[in-house]
Amino acid sequence: MTKQGYLVVGASGTVGSEIVRLLKEQGHAVRATTSKESRAQNKDGVEWVHLDVGTGAGIKAAFDGVDRAFFLSPPGYADMYKTLSPLVQEAKRRALKKVVLMTAMGANATETTPFRRVEIELEKSGLTYNIVRPNWFMQNFNTFWVQGIKQQGKILLPAGKAKTSFIDARDISAVAAKLLTGDSLNNRDFDITGPEAIDHDQVAEIISAVSKKNVVYQEVEPSVLQKGLIAAGLPEDYCNFLIMILGFLREGYNAKVTENVQLILGRPPIAFEQYAKDTKQAWI
Repeated sequence: MTKQGYLVVGASGTVGSEIVRLLKEQGHAVRATTSKESRAQNKDGVEWVHLDVGTGAGIKAAFDGVDRAFFLSPPGYADMYKTLSPLVQEAKRRALKKVVLMTAMGANATETTPFRRVEIELEKSGLTYNIVRPNWFMQNFNTFWVQGIKQQGKILLPAGKAKTSFIDARDISAVAAKLLTGDSLNNRDFDITGPEAIDHDQVAEIISAVSKKNVVYQEVEPSVLQKGLIAAGLPEDYCNFLIMILGFLREGYNAKVTENVQLILGRPPIAFEQYAKDTKQAWI
């Protein structure tokens, strides 16, 4: 790989795949990681390599010839420190020019959470970095929560009446790509959100309006959601993690709105109405 190569960990996911597209569009050499060995190939100008963050397999090879990297912990892993710390350590050994780490809004509330521990490790590594902490993804409504919407016309979550400044994953990717390729905002962390905080009743109203079907929000007990997530095949410890952070949402900790998307991208973040219009086919 040529110099100024970019490593994107989690490149098959919602955020990572868009980062790969943006970097490629800008003419950069991109190495994308996949947990599936069968997908390790050169395709459409992108070098796909196998990397299993759960076991660490493929880490050293993934870093060969790259000097900037984006890290996230894929869904399904409750101990983000265990999955991300080896990546930070390898980046330090390779003396990368820059690392952009994605965690989650609220990760820095205490110093002992897995996400915060890896943030601290990166901050103290001597590497040039940025940390991006997005709020809950708008795209959860066309992925994780889509089944209830399509089959029952219901958003079934233990979220109470709390408001959340949901962010479009496209904005997260654009922010990460901008920070990864530039150096004007080095060594800073950013909480990133959508343009406003709305509750799940408002979410249901917007989805109803664009999909032309009746969608409502119905609060459920955390244990009901937990059983459903486990039945869907998610690891129990990761389900427990999701229930915990949904509890924080219900208490109102995700209502904050920041101006950081505007600061980094020079434009406002995507509104939920626009996301819903762009995604309406998922709910029909």
